[in-house]
Amino acid sequence: MNRFAALLDNLVYEPRRNAKIQLLIDYFASTPDPDRGFALAAMTGALTFKYAKPSVIRTLISERTDPVLFALSYDFVGDLSETVALLWPEPADMDRVEPLRLGEVVDSLSHASKMNVTETLSSLLDRLDDKGRWALLKLVTGGLRIGVSARLVKTALGAIAGQNVEVIEELWHSLTPPYDSLFAWLEGRGEKPAIRDPVSFRPVMLAQSLDRGMAASLNPQDFVGEWKWDGIRVQLVGATLADGHPVVRLYSRSGDDISAAFPDLIAATVGLDGVIDGELLIVQDGIIQSFNVLQQRLNRKTVTPKLLDEFPALVRAYDCLVSGPDDLRTRPWVERRSVLELLVQSLSTSKVDVSPIFPITDWDQVDALRSSPELSVPSDMAEAIEGCMVKRRDSVYVAGRPTGPWFKWKRDPFVLDAVLMYAQRGHGKRSSFYSDYTFGLWREDKEGLALVPVGKAYFGFTDEELRQIDQFVRNHTVNRFGPVREVAHKADEGLVFEVAFEGVAQSGRHKSGFAMRFPRISRIRWDKRPREADSLVALAHLATVGRRKI
Repeated sequence: MNRFAALLDNLVYEPRRNAKIQLLIDYFASTPDPDRGFALAAMTGALTFKYAKPSVIRTLISERTDPVLFALSYDFVGDLSETVALLWPEPADMDRVEPLRLGEVVDSLSHASKMNVTETLSSLLDRLDDKGRWALLKLVTGGLRIGVSARLVKTALGAIAGQNVEVIEELWHSLTPPYDSLFAWLEGRGEKPAIRDPVSFRPVMLAQSLDRGMAASLNPQDFVGEWKWDGIRVQLVGATLADGHPVVRLYSRSGDDISAAFPDLIAATVGLDGVIDGELLIVQDGIIQSFNVLQQRLNRKTVTPKLLDEFPALVRAYDCLVSGPDDLRTRPWVERRSVLELLVQSLSTSKVDVSPIFPITDWDQVDALRSSPELSVPSDMAEAIEGCMVKRRDSVYVAGRPTGPWFKWKRDPFVLDAVLMYAQRGHGKRSSFYSDYTFGLWREDKEGLALVPVGKAYFGFTDEELRQIDQFVRNHTVNRFGPVREVAHKADEGLVFEVAFEGVAQSGRHKSGFAMRFPRISRIRWDKRPREADSLVALAHLATVGRRKI
């Protein structure tokens, strides 16, 4: 456990990508099974515990230390795991405690019941030092925040055996912790793990961002244009099992099986023999809806007939990875597109269609279409388009984000000026600063103008900007609510942020009546007074007219 804690600690403070990879390689090479396998599961999000939750941690620390001291410490530190790890009283005989292995910790927490999870977690914490406790609590909360993505960890795994990360990702969904067979293969002690599931997920290909400057260096004749729809990327996989039973599954782009939430799609595509890459959308009265409408069906544990009727799903197909026994990923895009059209036609269902494409004559044309799709499609459809995809006609399908074959050229985001209302400490490296911000817009009521919160976001400011905002929050705090500080936000006193966001929709769950999609702070407006910020009327107008120019 101490070795795993040291790895997490080193990764947090190591900013260089290649150095992080080397740290991971060294850990996997020097750590025995099953500890390294459970560490791998933890860093890739494949490790969860049913009853060990943050609420249990809060209960335990409230019994071991003064609640006021904990509240003050948590407010200062800003991270639950770190705060509890430092406050937890260390046993007097710590030097005689037998070191814990990560495998023991995982086994104990995995077998803990709802009745004894508190006792189990407390016993484990008593056997660890502050770094070990911190690592353990990070496991329990599920938020490592160590600056390492699952793909980077898989890249390190591939480097052990000189394999590309795509090979690891291809196998990943056929493997389970603690990955003994994977490590045996990587170290030359065993055969390559087999992909036994014929309806397994394949790693998706992603696009790079494109702008006018980058486009100038590309030959438009080598590319084809495609609309970028405002849904979620999915993979529809179908096959017939050895017993003759047809199976279809729907995966998110990260490989999560979301079939249960979309039984209408599964039922309509039974008989599919292949792998389709596309976008999951909602269609109402023949019109593709925005992501805000799609959210009504995402992450549902139960799906009612009413929900299926009100929010009918559609997969808009982009690409074909497999057709029957043929893996098409090494073939050029133009060939895959032809196969895709035939495969979708054979399904004979309105639940899957092929995404429209358009020829590219020059980059001025693409620039005009990505900013104003209504020039080419009906305006009521344009609201569900995020911009354009630009794909090389001869591109093969490569997992990850390769340089050159696919690009996305998104529409410009909405932008409004909002006023900072509340601030809270961040996590990890930002835990020392007030860096999570709630912002609001002006609304006129009976008592005059008042600010209404409309969103919450943080932004990767420079260190200097972060210090400036943090100092502003400290100097202008007018109230406190636990870890949250209320910041002065009057007409002539406060801080204005320029907030960018991808969309807005009416919402009964929000005080303002609206919900922003992907809000982020694009810059600080030190030059503006709060009275000059935008109003809720402006946000409501955007929700009504969408992206069309006002």
